[in-house]
Amino acid sequence: MVLSAAWKDYSITSFFIIPVAFPALYILFILYLSPLSGIPGPFSASFSKWWLIRHALQGDPHREILRIHKRYGKIVRVGPNEVSVNDAAAFRTIYGAGSKFRKGDFYGVWQGSRKFDLFAERSQKIHASHRKLVSGIYSLNSLKSMEPYVDETISVLLGKMRGILGQSLDMGLWFQLFAFDVIGEVTFSKPFGFLDKGKDDGAFGEIEEVALSGSWIGQIPSLYWLHDFLEPMIGNHIALNNRHGKIREFAIREINARKDRGSHRPDILAKLFEMQKMKPEEMNDQAVISMVSTNIFAGSDTTAASLRAIIYYLLKTPECMQKLIDEIEDLKQKDSVSSIVTLKQAQEMPYLQACIHESMRMFPVSGLALPRVVPPGGIHIDSHFIPEGMTVGVNAWALHYNYEIFGNDAEVFRPDRWLQQDTGDMERCFFSWGRGSRTCIGKNLAMMEISKLIPTLFMHFDMKLTNPNEEWTERCIWFMKQEGLNVTIFPREMLDDKQLQGN
Repeated sequence: MVLSAAWKDYSITSFFIIPVAFPALYILFILYLSPLSGIPGPFSASFSKWWLIRHALQGDPHREILRIHKRYGKIVRVGPNEVSVNDAAAFRTIYGAGSKFRKGDFYGVWQGSRKFDLFAERSQKIHASHRKLVSGIYSLNSLKSMEPYVDETISVLLGKMRGILGQSLDMGLWFQLFAFDVIGEVTFSKPFGFLDKGKDDGAFGEIEEVALSGSWIGQIPSLYWLHDFLEPMIGNHIALNNRHGKIREFAIREINARKDRGSHRPDILAKLFEMQKMKPEEMNDQAVISMVSTNIFAGSDTTAASLRAIIYYLLKTPECMQKLIDEIEDLKQKDSVSSIVTLKQAQEMPYLQACIHESMRMFPVSGLALPRVVPPGGIHIDSHFIPEGMTVGVNAWALHYNYEIFGNDAEVFRPDRWLQQDTGDMERCFFSWGRGSRTCIGKNLAMMEISKLIPTLFMHFDMKLTNPNEEWTERCIWFMKQEGLNVTIFPREMLDDKQLQGN
């Protein structure tokens, strides 16, 4: 009886102690015995992904990562097995050409069970094979043939702007409508018609929900895969799946409509079909759908965010805006600029390119770090050793505001920094398009849109912030969203009749 009573007391005690002991032991291990235990960072981030999830949901990880790097230094612990890095040498090692750091599990939830996903594919070998199939289609030489169709979309936007002269407008929305219609023109030989309507058809909201969902659930991939297993029984409760569902279905409808009406010009879809004929097994129907879905999903918000940033910083810095206008006016006096600026003309405008670069430095479109897995052999960063299997990531916001790279005035919009004689270190640490083999495949198209539209707008219009003393609001849903770019536009008399007709 005594033994029985003692065992009963032991069982009761264990019932209360074990649930407390295991978490306590886990926290002690994480804080003092983990390979990352010597790396500083927010206390809660050491033993839980909740710190990352919370800031993803709050929409402020880009600003929070800046704050903690200023507080803790070049390397900061942001998860039980993850660190954030803000160091030029480590950045080049992790993301540079030939890097052995593969993408982390964060990307797996974006790929789901699809076999072809150029953005999310984690296998470097498979990614290299897939990218080789389509890189020529997205090359600058290939896209130059589509420049007239970008011009058509710019013409529509200019017409809309002329109809609301002297009125305050949400320029940020118009930029997104423009970028989405460009995707339609170059991918399907037909705009989506958003500019004509002055609004979207709900696609923007769906894309935003997908991005926000992926930004937090990517931090806990196991939850995504558990949901994926249970989905046949419980239904879908994760907006990220719309990337595999609604957006993909939208792409399929547009592909079928494009097949029915044909095209008189070699749009991106036609070029994908050509590649499919040459490599039918590798570039199968699912691969074509995947590339088109990516165009739709990633092709408007990111370009629009960059366009907003450029206009915002220029309007906030009148002396810089005037220098750009002077550059345009000088070309006009030499009869060297068209009514809609050509890509070639834009590339020969150094101050324009400096303004674009500087705006994208100060406002990179990705607000989250791009996680990578440490390969065998580990890596030394700022006197810390990170063993293989751990996750490291660089956030473009932290890197682009690094004083050691961009100077003590890194928080100041100063396009001239890109016109100085030696910009090597800055160029090597410019992270707005990704880096190395994972550089954004849509970069050339986005730069064509941006380089042409910005000077064209300043040629035709005088733009002013409607409320110059108000700041816009910014939110990270993985890529950046800005609201409050309210602009009033007036006609600018910079072009004579001949130029307005095109030259």
